[in-house]
Amino acid sequence: MKTIDELLAAGVTGTRVFVRADLNVPLDGTRITDDGRIRAVLPTVKALADAGAKVVVASHLGRPKGAPDPAFSLAPAAARLGELLGTEVAFATDTVGDSALATVDGLADGGVAVVENLRFNAGETSKDDVERGAFADRLAELADVYVGDGFGAVHRKHASVFDLPARLPHYVGFLIATEVGVLKKLTDDVQRPYVVALGGAKVSDKLAVIDELLKKADRILIGGGMAYTFLKAKGYEIGSSLLQEDQVPVVVEYIERAEKTGVELVLPVDALVGAAFPDLKTKAPANPTAVAADAIPADRMGLDIGPESRKLYASKLTDAATVFWNGPMGVFEHPDYAEGTKAVAQALLDSPAFTVVGGGDSAAAVRLLGFDENAFGHISTGGGASLEYLEGKTLPGLAALED
Repeated sequence: MKTIDELLAAGVTGTRVFVRADLNVPLDGTRITDDGRIRAVLPTVKALADAGAKVVVASHLGRPKGAPDPAFSLAPAAARLGELLGTEVAFATDTVGDSALATVDGLADGGVAVVENLRFNAGETSKDDVERGAFADRLAELADVYVGDGFGAVHRKHASVFDLPARLPHYVGFLIATEVGVLKKLTDDVQRPYVVALGGAKVSDKLAVIDELLKKADRILIGGGMAYTFLKAKGYEIGSSLLQEDQVPVVVEYIERAEKTGVELVLPVDALVGAAFPDLKTKAPANPTAVAADAIPADRMGLDIGPESRKLYASKLTDAATVFWNGPMGVFEHPDYAEGTKAVAQALLDSPAFTVVGGGDSAAAVRLLGFDENAFGHISTGGGASLEYLEGKTLPGLAALED
């Protein structure tokens, strides 16, 4: 892969540089609740602008249905990017139409523009190569050079991620270079003991990575909603907790594999339970109770790991040399069910290990719960992309950036 350093060394004054970023930030109306992904692409955008390039930033946001939808406009992200850069950022109200062409044409050297949500165009996500390619052709009209820096999207075979690099000279941005370097430390050059903490709601989302990690990790901690499918596979009563019944046979097989191969698989020994899922808007007190993991009442659901599990999980992280964490331990958005996630985050900070927070909800939790994100070894911007990389998959957006 050619790097952005090579591009900058060659000179970019007056060059239109298309930066495929990941500005897919969470919104409350038009208010950005977590700007981590915008801040992550700042080094690339700033370096190009400072060098005199005309920087065209593009991204998706949310899942619009291939047509404009004001609820998914990138306008708030463009405004925040301008605030962080300390300069005006132009905003095109379309992606490849008259506004985009005029906005890019009006950029001065060192200027920055953001075009509207790529997914307002059906060609961006089309499974038809011709339709996707036709959209990539129109995107290519906006630029002379392509820089890939949207790590959170590299596992998608989308026009701006996969097809566009083939149409322009292409380079890897600072963020993607960092992300790939970190992930290689989790796959090619792992310092042991290697401990993985996995959470989140659905076990089906993590089965493929667990399958791969059973070959590589020394210890795997399981939390979040997915833990209850594991507890069910052990024959435990889990009440009304989240359960993917169809995944129980696979989980049983994974538990048996872990025992045979010597991978320590750590499950919760207790849980915080409630009568119903908590109200995340009002955050009204939920009054949870702690019960043993094998004795959750039939009318209660597990919503966080319990106090004994917190101690157990922290102890299992103390001797690690490498830690990868993906997925919260409970419903961290509610204060009554945030302690499990807090405990894992604090244990990572207390550990001398190289620690990687695997994007998505884990990264959001770190910021929401008030932790200093700079204290972790690395916080990824792409949860899904990180997992697929660890699964050993070829990521289309990375393959497209190869020379």
